[in-house]
Amino acid sequence: MEEQSLVERLRVRAYIRRQIPTRKSVQENKPDRLADLLEEAAEAIEKKDEMIHSLRQALKFMSRGTS
Repeated sequence: MEEQSLVERLRVRAYIRRQIPTRKSVQENKPDRLADLLEEAAEAIEKKDEMIHSLRQALKFMSRGTS
């Protein structure tokens, strides 16, 4: 079994919540605030991961120039 990242698990859980027909928000066709927060957290983690990757690349580039 392939292990999912935290971002993937957050998104899957948000999707699952939105598919449960007995949930009030689903029945009333309203936003699921917790599912929205799960997706927001996933996006924030992705942005921070991308920023960390960019910073690491910049540090590698800068360290080559000082050698």
